[in-house]
Amino acid sequence: MAKVLVVTSGKGGVGKTTTTAALGAALAQGGQSVCVVDFDVGLRNLDLVMGAERRVVYDLINVVQGDAKLPQALIRDKRLDTLSLLPASQTRDKDALTDAGVARVIAELREKFDWIVCDSPAGIERGATLAMRHADVAVVVTNPEVSSVRDSDRIIGLLDAKTARAEKGESLDKHLILTRYDPARAERGEMLKIDDVLEILSIPLLAVVPESEEVLKASNVGSPVTLNAPQSAPARAYADAARRLRGESVAMVVPSERRSFLTKLFPRRAA
Repeated sequence: MAKVLVVTSGKGGVGKTTTTAALGAALAQGGQSVCVVDFDVGLRNLDLVMGAERRVVYDLINVVQGDAKLPQALIRDKRLDTLSLLPASQTRDKDALTDAGVARVIAELREKFDWIVCDSPAGIERGATLAMRHADVAVVVTNPEVSSVRDSDRIIGLLDAKTARAEKGESLDKHLILTRYDPARAERGEMLKIDDVLEILSIPLLAVVPESEEVLKASNVGSPVTLNAPQSAPARAYADAARRLRGESVAMVVPSERRSFLTKLFPRRAA
């Protein structure tokens, strides 16, 4: 059965688009058919990270408003046959999205793919609520800093109140990906430690993605880090996260952290 996954956060710049591309590619590498969808209308970036910016002809708004059919707007990845992109519009605003139009597009995507991974815009406005509206699973992306964690806490509240599942009284699986983590800085008190973030947000930990130049390099060349540098620490973190989303039991690895801490952390907190 197809699953809709929303990648979300309250704060901008935490790595949602990077995470969407990396998870989408990792799920596709695992044999799943995947479509990544850019809901950040007006500020689209997912096509850049996927290296497909020159191939965009039609976009999400065109499909929502009936100006194009879904197959016309889908861009198949040249590296993975099982990975596709539905880009956002760069010339329209979020008001062009309609509840009925988004519902129709998501329903059509469910018939074609195993996973629909929605890249949500930052914040709590219309674009973000529409991106999460039809989700079965949510990945909340946060940095280990107080403002980012606080904003993510607000997003978790919206996931529990504003999704179709929540309104039906059904549960929505929520997971946390902590990005740009540096254990040495956390030990010096320059950023929050993992346990601090988990205590505040109280959702299962899906992955810890360390601070790494490989993430920026991958974005700059238009390739998900899981494809561009598959042996790097961020790529391995995202690949493990994808396996956990598929239901596999994978030990949590945080580079440079003490093993005793990890052993304690994984059974209690990890997905």
